[in-house]
Amino acid sequence: MDSPSRSSVIVIGAGVSGLSAAKVLVDNGIDDVVILEASDRIGGRVCKENFGGVSVELGAGWIVGVGGKEPNPVWELALKSSLRTCFSDYSNARYNIYDHRSGKIFPSGVAADSYKKAVDTAIQNLRNQGTDADDVSIVSEPPCTPKTPMELAIDFILHDFEMAEVEPISTYLDFGEREFLVADERGYEYLLYKMAEDFLFTSEGKVSDSRLKLNKVVREIQHSRTGVTVTTEDGCIYEANYVVLSVSIGVLQSDLISFTPSLPRWKTEAIEKCDVMVYTKIFLKFPYKFWPCGPGKEFFIYAHERRGYYTFWQNMENAYPGSNILVVTITNGESKRVEAQSDEETLRESMEVLRDMFGPDIPDAIDILVPRWWSNRFQRGSYSNYPIISDCQIVQNIKEPIGRIFFTGEHTSERFNGYVHGGYLAGIDTSNALLEEMRKDKERKSEGQSFLLEPLLALTGSLTLTQAETVSGLHKCDLPTQLYLNGKLGIQEAIL
Repeated sequence: MDSPSRSSVIVIGAGVSGLSAAKVLVDNGIDDVVILEASDRIGGRVCKENFGGVSVELGAGWIVGVGGKEPNPVWELALKSSLRTCFSDYSNARYNIYDHRSGKIFPSGVAADSYKKAVDTAIQNLRNQGTDADDVSIVSEPPCTPKTPMELAIDFILHDFEMAEVEPISTYLDFGEREFLVADERGYEYLLYKMAEDFLFTSEGKVSDSRLKLNKVVREIQHSRTGVTVTTEDGCIYEANYVVLSVSIGVLQSDLISFTPSLPRWKTEAIEKCDVMVYTKIFLKFPYKFWPCGPGKEFFIYAHERRGYYTFWQNMENAYPGSNILVVTITNGESKRVEAQSDEETLRESMEVLRDMFGPDIPDAIDILVPRWWSNRFQRGSYSNYPIISDCQIVQNIKEPIGRIFFTGEHTSERFNGYVHGGYLAGIDTSNALLEEMRKDKERKSEGQSFLLEPLLALTGSLTLTQAETVSGLHKCDLPTQLYLNGKLGIQEAIL
């Protein structure tokens, strides 16, 4: 059983939030930070895998929000690291909608009209939700429910991808509307390794610092006014003054980590109110390409009677020319369904869809890769998704510290939740809040020492020390103070 000495802070989770939080602490002189990571690598939901001879991103794949009035911090890291990226233009996807019955692309005019109608309806619905429900003077038309395959496909794109809002979302407003796909053999996670290099010891491209402990699955956090004790699945115990909890919202909603004492009801209710998006990218490798390529053809859509059924497709020719890889994205219920079935069944379904679009003579895929973020007990989903019309207090309650436990992650970012830069900035904000709390705690202890010493010195100011009244060079009136500062006695015991 591992029982390290007490540290100042334990950071639980070595994803982008945990690493950015730890870096801020170390940069401010808190060197005795311990990072506990459940898996065998850093990165969290930033994860690459070799597939079909190239590196593909199983989780976060885009740097979203580039070209605006403010620099996106993740884009800045990418530029500094010379990370290879490709610009993604989704706007043409609406003109590449395949009818599953005929296999033909819907006429561009029809598709454009349907898309505009869907956007207008979505915006009106959001505005209706934002009005005061008690204002009976406001009468709105009932929302139109998408019914046709094209309407269902466009509805899926709007709400599961673009998530249209009445006002521009903060990421686009602050950082810009451009999006770049990471297409680098080192992977998106390379940015996290470069971040770690700034404050952790590394060797040959790997983190070798003993403060980072991999394969440490946290199962219990005991907390009190004096500190925290963290117990891992392998029986190790870690003690610290504070904890920064950088696990996903899905993990917080699960029973992986228990708290002693339990979290207050207002905290758990806020956690449960946050939706968890499951976003699954299925990769298919082919012997040769049979799909249209070139400008405006990177993304295409499959319109089916079942909403979200293998709807959104992307060819990887822009990212990796000659790779012969297609990616289809599914979400939420479809993601969970696919995760529960075999890869062979998923391959069969995918090929049926592709043959609906491109005919019966296309070749079979020679390989498939299906990530399982929902089944992964260390993630339990892909990212947080607060309702667009939402009570801001929910986010505040989720990130509000409980005693010596500080919460961070993309789900604690009110303006940038669901994005990598949201997680990065959340880690920085959380550590800054913790540093302020540590400063206040130091001041309180300093004031406590003065409170203890002044009355005692007043009582003993006229006394003369004898040899019998000294112990190890300490005045007898210093002993209670030393016992208190060493945690041996409480305040009242020390005074008495």
